[in-house]
Amino acid sequence: MRSVVIIPARYSSSRYPGKPLVHLLGKPMILWVAELSAIAVGKSNVYIATEDERIEEVVKKAGFQAVMTSDDLPTGTDRLAEAAQNIAADIYINVQGDEPLVDPQDIIKVRDAKIANMQDVINGFSWLSEDEDPNNVNIPKVITNENNELVYMSRVSLPGYKTIENAPKSYKKQVCIYAFTKHELESFYRFGRKSQLEHCEDIEILRFFELNKKIRMVETKPGSLAVDVPSDVSKVEAAMREVMSR
Repeated sequence: MRSVVIIPARYSSSRYPGKPLVHLLGKPMILWVAELSAIAVGKSNVYIATEDERIEEVVKKAGFQAVMTSDDLPTGTDRLAEAAQNIAADIYINVQGDEPLVDPQDIIKVRDAKIANMQDVINGFSWLSEDEDPNNVNIPKVITNENNELVYMSRVSLPGYKTIENAPKSYKKQVCIYAFTKHELESFYRFGRKSQLEHCEDIEILRFFELNKKIRMVETKPGSLAVDVPSDVSKVEAAMREVMSR
């Protein structure tokens, strides 16, 4: 079975235009993510899906494959789905282009979970650390049953509780590594719009609920940091230095 990583990389981000090409420790962020993905699946199985020729030029110069996609796609998974139309594979792994600390072993773990459960969509999760606020709307909280099947995902603090003694001891958060088949991506893409829940929460995986797909959550390592806005660059670089010094 062939597994590929497709990294959605949109230049015209509303919050941080040009984000995939921002330099971290002297190298464009998209290349950090591509190189870590290559450790997991091999360089020939890594693709960058983008709407911008500047990103295409950078990744091709570094020896990676780029797939040009439409400009106005609603989500990264839609971009992945469009790119997958031109890539022959059995498993398509979505790795976010703004997480230069992604662990290759987590990519492999998500891939292996997909191989074992080809009928399910696979997504990663980890536990919130003590210094992370479950009320932070930038952190999607994950609700699963006891088999780690997704029940719901939300930007509000979930699960809720009636009295303090029933409060959860810890919270799960989404880790944006996903694994799909081509058919799952095609169904997602053909839906043609954001679902109502997806639109409210701004969490794209919720669209699969409308497609009656089971979503299996796989625990990954904590500690991944994303670059969402320019102020994130310095703290992500500090975390990268720490990892490289180990």
